[in-house]
Amino acid sequence: MNKQVQRLYEIAGRSERRIIGLMSGTSLDGLDIALCRIQGSGPETEVEVTHFDTIPYTDDIKAEIRKVFAKKEIDFQHLCLLNPWIGRLHGQMVLNCLERWNISPDRIDLIASHGQTVFHAPKALHQQDKFPNATLQIGDGDHVAVTTGIITLSDFRQKHTAMGGEGAPLAVYGDYFVFSEPAENRILLNMGGIANFTYLPATQDATEVFTTDTGPGNTLLDAFARRFSDKPYDEDGRMAASGKVNTELLKALKKSSFFDQPFPKTTGPELFSLDYVRQAQQRSSTTSLSPEDLMATLTRFSAETIAETVLQVIQPELTYHVYMSGGGMHNPVLTGAIRDLLPNCIFGRTDDIGISGDAKEAVLFAVLANEAVAGGQTLFERDDKKRAGVPSITMGKISFPR
Repeated sequence: MNKQVQRLYEIAGRSERRIIGLMSGTSLDGLDIALCRIQGSGPETEVEVTHFDTIPYTDDIKAEIRKVFAKKEIDFQHLCLLNPWIGRLHGQMVLNCLERWNISPDRIDLIASHGQTVFHAPKALHQQDKFPNATLQIGDGDHVAVTTGIITLSDFRQKHTAMGGEGAPLAVYGDYFVFSEPAENRILLNMGGIANFTYLPATQDATEVFTTDTGPGNTLLDAFARRFSDKPYDEDGRMAASGKVNTELLKALKKSSFFDQPFPKTTGPELFSLDYVRQAQQRSSTTSLSPEDLMATLTRFSAETIAETVLQVIQPELTYHVYMSGGGMHNPVLTGAIRDLLPNCIFGRTDDIGISGDAKEAVLFAVLANEAVAGGQTLFERDDKKRAGVPSITMGKISFPR
């Protein structure tokens, strides 16, 4: 047997695996690196995050990615060059963290690399009948593996689309395995560039579990914060707090057909872009809004579309616990509005149930890698109207160091 395959076989047979999860989202703020100790698989999965850090992207890295990010017309040579460049960059960031944590790379079993999303094109968005759902993440897993010397799993979203899903959100698997609780009906709300949530009923019935995007989280807030200030985001929601919500613009922003689509559904900054806002402003005759009023309205837009999607799921006679994660959980104006719109829900952060809200997405990819190697149970039946959208665990591509 090939010794690399033999090593993978040995890792799969262990009672415990040390897996690094990597996540970089549409906010382009940096690479989340979570070192996890994982035991078991499937519903018996137990995760301990032993180390976590976010390595910020430099302005140069952001600029290179933005040359292709969410754009239909790009320099394809630049995209081709970025794919290995990001892979090596992420691999070196992992090595730097391990050195700082005083951990040798040979003590790590696997890396689970999400890559950097540069374009997301579910069929509902591209609307071309002959083409399937599609999504593209760069940061080649082979380059991560060779740079670090660690077996790397990547391209998780590609398997999801191949099996009939839209490539996102993938949180449902890890959320179900790690966070299900028979004592609570749970909504795990992640607010990255795009907001999504996973519904976990107290029954723990896998056929009732599902996940969906709700619309914009921070993507528009961050884009306009960069435009109006020298900051990458609206820190503590200060700009939004000093403005006033414009109801006419808010109505125009909520006119997208995305909000009428059935669950599960996905979207991205390809739809919710600066141009999307400009068009809404033109339709509502609000092009002269102050930066503060525009930010207040965009924040309310994210809050209302999140809350209205959640309200389609919950039953008024039951109690639900909403656990927040992602960068949006640090914005008190956004979270305050969501709390007001969902007064019957009990709010907290995923920190309260064992996983840092900042680390959660990276951790969930580590769980996916664990499941690909040591698990693989089929828990989610296909139901395009309601469920997770795929019939099996997302496995990803396996890259060996040599």
